[in-house]
Amino acid sequence: MRPSTAILGAGAMGSIIARGLLRAGWEPPSISVADKMPEAVENLATATGVQGAASAPEAVAGRSVVVIAVKPNNVTELLDEIRPALAADQLVISIAAGVPIAVFEQALPGIPIVRAMPNTPAAVEEGMTAYATGTAAGDEQAAIAQEVLGSIGKALRVTEEQLDAVTAVSGSGPAYVFLLAEAMTDAGMRLGLDAATATTLVNQTLRGAGMMLGISDKDAAGLRVQVTSPGGTTAAALGVFEDGGLRNLVDDALQAAAARSIQLGEAAASDS
Repeated sequence: MRPSTAILGAGAMGSIIARGLLRAGWEPPSISVADKMPEAVENLATATGVQGAASAPEAVAGRSVVVIAVKPNNVTELLDEIRPALAADQLVISIAAGVPIAVFEQALPGIPIVRAMPNTPAAVEEGMTAYATGTAAGDEQAAIAQEVLGSIGKALRVTEEQLDAVTAVSGSGPAYVFLLAEAMTDAGMRLGLDAATATTLVNQTLRGAGMMLGISDKDAAGLRVQVTSPGGTTAAALGVFEDGGLRNLVDDALQAAAARSIQLGEAAASDS
């Protein structure tokens, strides 16, 4: 039986999770949703059949899992609101970016906590979510988190110390791919392609290459070598990338993203 689930926050990611759970086999009555914006709850409930709740405490009552899907600066207030309604056997999963497990454990002593970092391809069931467990969450709670988070793509258990790196690699990663798509499309147009043709060529190329990465027994380097003939067109392009310092640029970009994640986490901890 799927664990009954409350989702606190009916914004983009909360809605994605609700729909993912339904596609994975959750029954609509087993999912409750609450949000400060009643119209967001009403819209999601009307579209999906999940149970709209008038308040966060009402939504979490009797649910096995509580997903925190609000903005980081709203977490402390929300935890104060739901604390009296929570029981020790409920699992709290937070997707609030950058908010450390310690903030939740301080506000909700004894409650099992899981901190997760999803990404936007969850909207098409191709998300990559990494999660870490708190001191009161053991393997049983990790298995439940794996089931819930696996409804929107792949889920991977890591340590909390790794989540800043996760944020830099997969949390922000889709934007890097979209930037590459923009750059390739613009370059294709400068080569004489019309916008529609360039967009179709780039989007399908990135889609196909991503699928190959997912199913091939070769890693990225192996796939790159496989498609790169010595002295050919691909080698010419890759040489420009390498000479231009692409690898160092990517490293610098991910270091910046990880550093910003650390800063946001420290700010969230100091505000709690």
